[in-house]
Amino acid sequence: MKYLEAAKNWLKEILDLGVVVIAVAVVLQVLFGEAVPFVGGDVVANLLSLVGALGSNGLVGLVAIAVLFWAFNKGK
Repeated sequence: MKYLEAAKNWLKEILDLGVVVIAVAVVLQVLFGEAVPFVGGDVVANLLSLVGALGSNGLVGLVAIAVLFWAFNKGK
């Protein structure tokens, strides 16, 4: 069981790092536009399309957002 807890904590740290990297990528793209060389894509457009896709599905999108919110805040 100790190994499972260690793996769970490791995965939480990776998820936290991913959220920070996405936030930094959004800030850099807002400041410098789409031409940020090491970001590797249009992060803001991808996030907007994800939110739009979830929002256009009505109740299903709302449930998906609630599940994601729960998953992110479960371990804190």
